[in-house]
Amino acid sequence: MTTTPQRPVEQPVAGARRLLSITPTGTTRHGSRDLMTCKFKCGNACDHPVPNRSGNAHIGAEVTKVIARRSLLQASGVGAGALVLGGLSAAAAGGAAAAAPAVGQRVTTSLATTAFTSVKPNRRDAVVTAKGFDCDVLISWGDKVEAGAPAFDAYAQTPEAARQQFGYNNDYVGVLPIPGRKKRALLVTNHEYTDDDLMYPAGVYTDLETKAISMSSIGLSVVEIRQGLVPGSWLRATALGRARYNRRVHIGTEFKVDGPAAGSDLLVTDADPTGSRVLGTLNNCSGGTTPWGTVLSGEENFNQYFDATTGLPEQYATQCARYGISGSGTGWYEVEERFDLSAHPHEAHRFGWVVELDPFMPGSRPVKHTMLGRLKHEGANVSLSDDGHAVAYMGDDERGDYLYKFVSRDTYRPGSSRRAHRHNKTLLSAGTLYVARLTGDGTEDGRYDGTGEWIPLADETQSFVDGFTLEEVLVFTRLAADAVSPTAMDRPEDVEPNPVNGRVYAALTNNSQRGSSFEPDEANPLTTSMVRSAPGQPLTEASGNRNGYVLEIVPGGGNRTSLMKGDHGDTSFTWNLMLVCGDPDAEETYFAGYDKSLVSPISCPDNVAFDSVGNLWVSTDGNALGSNDGIFRVPVKGPERGHVQQFVTMPYGAEACGPLVADDDQSLFFAVQHPGEISGSTFEAQASTWPHTDDFPRPSVCVAFRRQ
Repeated sequence: MTTTPQRPVEQPVAGARRLLSITPTGTTRHGSRDLMTCKFKCGNACDHPVPNRSGNAHIGAEVTKVIARRSLLQASGVGAGALVLGGLSAAAAGGAAAAAPAVGQRVTTSLATTAFTSVKPNRRDAVVTAKGFDCDVLISWGDKVEAGAPAFDAYAQTPEAARQQFGYNNDYVGVLPIPGRKKRALLVTNHEYTDDDLMYPAGVYTDLETKAISMSSIGLSVVEIRQGLVPGSWLRATALGRARYNRRVHIGTEFKVDGPAAGSDLLVTDADPTGSRVLGTLNNCSGGTTPWGTVLSGEENFNQYFDATTGLPEQYATQCARYGISGSGTGWYEVEERFDLSAHPHEAHRFGWVVELDPFMPGSRPVKHTMLGRLKHEGANVSLSDDGHAVAYMGDDERGDYLYKFVSRDTYRPGSSRRAHRHNKTLLSAGTLYVARLTGDGTEDGRYDGTGEWIPLADETQSFVDGFTLEEVLVFTRLAADAVSPTAMDRPEDVEPNPVNGRVYAALTNNSQRGSSFEPDEANPLTTSMVRSAPGQPLTEASGNRNGYVLEIVPGGGNRTSLMKGDHGDTSFTWNLMLVCGDPDAEETYFAGYDKSLVSPISCPDNVAFDSVGNLWVSTDGNALGSNDGIFRVPVKGPERGHVQQFVTMPYGAEACGPLVADDDQSLFFAVQHPGEISGSTFEAQASTWPHTDDFPRPSVCVAFRRQ
């Protein structure tokens, strides 16, 4: 499929130097992202051979049509929104119906239970929230983070300045209250990648200078924030000299390597003969906040940054192919030679890990956890098993890759003492790493569902995979997983446990090659999808799974239709595709049995989050229905289960990241990533100028709240 996005005309932008013409300039390939995003975000992964050639694509159950059966169920009223009166009902309110407020009664500000009218699909160059809500920009690319940072100037960027300023393209958003400081918190975000076509004015910088600045513009930021006067609003702390936790983690920050692969010959380089310390972190995508108050960040498309000037190392040819390392990278080796694999064959092995950062210890070294395996981590999210073990869920964001879980050897120690905190920060260093195999039960029940098992790959003492040492399992996790025949999924991205109902929800974003490179199965059933070129345009058929799914996992193999909580420590589970995303007018879509005429279109789920009553919040990346990406609220139980409502849309060309429902459900934090990233855009000819503070776009973190 090829589409031609146009410059939106609904909202003119003042002050732009020159905006792109409304003449179509951008195109998409394979999926629904613009080619410019493909180039900078993942190194045009779809243009390269599929890394997973293992053939692990079947789950054993024949896929048959279930659409007619679903239509009958919905027509009979099962799962339909009979109680909906413009908003939420008993399910999302935790069992209490959301009645209309009496005269003079204060309307709740809770995002979990408040009623709102869904935002319509659009192509505006603006953040558009549901009626009755406001949105503030909290911090943008280039804003000061550390005391002494220079003011941002697009014409005078330097690597030194970038390492003190807010980085480019925020993905994960975490907010952690500061103990003992009322109404204060730490905002922790990732900076995933840079867009050199949009960031730099022509003729101002040399090619080497842009590379050095871009290298310093990724990583993580820790920023102190404070509550605003309006409930749910937040502001950035402006007295940086007093914001003692503020910190930028960048390409020059030293990381500690821990776990069984620390010190392995596979991680040894000339610069680090110990194999235990690494400079920098690459392509950090999503993440999670641990029960002990640290932040986890996943290194994702790290493969694109490595060149091989005289050829890839022959001894790692298979491994490089499995990780999508082609030897044609970004040219960063011209700034730091370690990014040339011909000279430093082990440097790539030092990326692709889950990183742990303690934001309350600004002088501490972040940690790369080898026990959680090396892959294209979207992120990692931790819950506790019934007996107190830390359980981390992870997705490997690639077409045809796998779902993973880690269970710690030791147990969590509650309390805020330093001893407990030090102990808990070791939990991800030892335990058992698993990969998931899903089995379908047939579609005669009108559902895509079945059972599953977590297959052990290694613990801290041994490998469970024939032919692989412990170190090889952890450094070449994809290849070790291939050997035990897990289920190849459609780009498993964010995987998070719901703290209210104990289930786990995974965003399976899309796979344009399902049906060609990958055979369909019950967990990944679609080989064609209905898409739109723009809102209001007719649906057309495209090959593959273009709109994605949301997978629901019940730990412990419990009843899939009950509300019982499972134990995250169990190695068996049941599963179902709660959402088969797309346009509700498309036959293949499914919204947990909810009346399709009442839901918002949703395409390409990426990140998930939860509010206090357990509603699922979903952000999207690469909408294949012609609209800007957005964030959606979805109840997961009761008669409202599956009622997808769009709460906010992003500016033109941007991806929705985060999200995070916080501050007693009054605040929705989210990141606007790569606004204006449309093919043909340059610094002088932008497709977007959001947030409209300059005549070029600035990726930013926002907070939405109810208007007073």
